[in-house]
Amino acid sequence: PENSDKTMNSNEPHVTGHISKRFDQELEEIRNQVLSMGGLVETQVNNGIKALIESDSALAAKVVKKDHKVNRMEVDIDEQCVQILARRQPAASDLRLLVAIIKTITDLERIGDQAEKLGRHQLELTDAGFSSDTFVQLERLGELDRKMLHDSLDAFARMSVEDAKQTHAMDKKVNKEFDGLTRQLITHMMEDPRTIKQALRVSWNIRALERIGDHAKNICEYVIYLVLGKNVRHLDLDAVEED
Repeated sequence: PENSDKTMNSNEPHVTGHISKRFDQELEEIRNQVLSMGGLVETQVNNGIKALIESDSALAAKVVKKDHKVNRMEVDIDEQCVQILARRQPAASDLRLLVAIIKTITDLERIGDQAEKLGRHQLELTDAGFSSDTFVQLERLGELDRKMLHDSLDAFARMSVEDAKQTHAMDKKVNKEFDGLTRQLITHMMEDPRTIKQALRVSWNIRALERIGDHAKNICEYVIYLVLGKNVRHLDLDAVEED
């Protein structure tokens, strides 16, 4: 197999500089495909949230229909990474890049699943006769998700540890909003048992939105791993920085 010609002690996450120019191209192409997949997932999330809040059944159906494209991209990129690993046997930053990509596309695919779930829920709730104002309270949580996903992809594109850290911290806001909405739903159900069915429907969707934030946070952790070679999953980032 053709080995990476990059010096073994390099820790910089560059995708250029190899003796083999074709290897440079392969890494750059696969990185661009991840960003394309991220753009599609971002659109799916935006449309899923909008369809739910505005009770747009046509848009919800579009989100559900397009989920297979996200799945296909994840499979294609994963297969390309496996081929590069087998043929190039990369080391150092090249290996970290491929590992980070494989992990990132897994989280992007799962974000796509949550967006598709929002679309399906909207269609089911329309059939059940729920009005659009049922989900207006989800709008702030949806906005946090949109920003967090967008910023995590931007951090990946620019390989920015600082941006990744700032975006990672947004997950606390997502969790706080999720907890607040959950408490409201529990209060409504206790005060009026007739709202239990509706409240449960809403809770499924806020859970999907909370999961989108979790996956975006994971992408930020992969960026930090890619650039610094430090696995920060399950760790406090402030403590890691001090260390």
